[in-house]
Amino acid sequence: MSEIDYKRRQLLAAGGVALGACLLPSWALASPYKAGSARQISLHNIHTREELESEFFNGKLYVKEELQKINYICRDFRRNEVANMDRRLFDAITEIQAGLGHKGQVRIISGYRSPATNKALQKNGGVATKSYHMKGQAIDFNLEGVSLSRIRNAALDLRLGGVGYYPRSGFVHIDTGPVRRW
Repeated sequence: MSEIDYKRRQLLAAGGVALGACLLPSWALASPYKAGSARQISLHNIHTREELESEFFNGKLYVKEELQKINYICRDFRRNEVANMDRRLFDAITEIQAGLGHKGQVRIISGYRSPATNKALQKNGGVATKSYHMKGQAIDFNLEGVSLSRIRNAALDLRLGGVGYYPRSGFVHIDTGPVRRW
């Protein structure tokens, strides 16, 4: 068998494995963070003053009802629109908290933003036209008692996606887009 045929077979086999993994139930798609252990999060939305204590991953499966509660607290409060948030954001936040030894609340500055809200906020500047917030793939947050620079560094270490540092505004942005920083 030629070297080209061998490499082609390897590529096809890898593609088949990847496709098969996509077809498995949600337990197979669990995050790589803290595999086998439950994940809890304590959220506080600074705009609505709502709070939530949630065990969104029970060690084997994501808990659908808890993810719905998280989606609600992360909603676009200006238009009262709810969207599905990327659960990897909350995996990342719990990993950041664990790495920093933080056991308190995650203070949400911005979760989901509707296209209409995003467009309105662009008038003030500093808001991306194709923001990952509109896809439910971004969150702006801080952790009470933890410096933003430590949060940013912990987020960068995860290499999950984008990390924005906004010390004047008091938050760190993370998203599940391409790995980048600003």
